[in-house]
Amino acid sequence: MKVGYGRTSTLEQQAGLDAQFRDLKAAGCEKIFGEQVSAVAKRLQLEAAIDFIREGDTLLVTKLDRLARSTQHLLEIAERVKAKGADLSILNLGADTSTATGRLMFTVIGAIACFERELMLERQREGVARAKAEGKYKGRKPTARARTSEVNALKADGVRPVEIARRLGIGRASVYRILDSGPT
Repeated sequence: MKVGYGRTSTLEQQAGLDAQFRDLKAAGCEKIFGEQVSAVAKRLQLEAAIDFIREGDTLLVTKLDRLARSTQHLLEIAERVKAKGADLSILNLGADTSTATGRLMFTVIGAIACFERELMLERQREGVARAKAEGKYKGRKPTARARTSEVNALKADGVRPVEIARRLGIGRASVYRILDSGPT
């Protein structure tokens, strides 16, 4: 049986998830698991897909970055799939673990993808450092501090901090920080 797994990082990427499902169905997947979570978050549907596969099955994903966040993570997933007697296949690479060549390709491609991601993060850190040095980088706008007057007004009305946080959609710790800094 072919079992598919699709993932996007955010809820705003629904079209990307739909495209993955379309490609997985076209590849013959009879069962597809999907989720919209960050690669570093707990991925319950990936776990469910790995639990679901049986000996002789193939777990398919459309792209490598939809499955693993690093070479080590890819190899761990591939090992878990192998331990179940199943194979792993990445559609856009035409690579699968059913052959020795496919297993070698997985390892090499995974290492290259990890290297590429590390280079991208390094360039990003360098760019942020350069922008900070030039006074162009201010970081993200403080969202909770912008609601200081609302926090203080609700507190003056006798609303408890936890309820203020819930009503305004900001963190409880932010509410306490605003209240501790005094009225403005």
